[in-house]
Amino acid sequence: MSLMTIMLEAAANNSLSHLGGAIGAGLAAIGAGIGIGQIGKGAVESIARQPEAANDIRANMILTAAFVEGVALFAVIAGLLAVLK
Repeated sequence: MSLMTIMLEAAANNSLSHLGGAIGAGLAAIGAGIGIGQIGKGAVESIARQPEAANDIRANMILTAAFVEGVALFAVIAGLLAVLK
């Protein structure tokens, strides 16, 4: 059985779109993890350089992380809806 035959059968069964939705949901979750890690890294470095601004930096870090989580949640839900469709 050739790769082309497998791909055509998957497209006929609509399982290729299911695979795409699952991959998209996974990439969204990974991207959010990387993004929040970068936010935390930047905040810790900023607090180390200017300890007197720790409260302002921490508040901005939490707000930015919440925005990243919100976008990632929408992306994961969209990916899962593509799988369930």
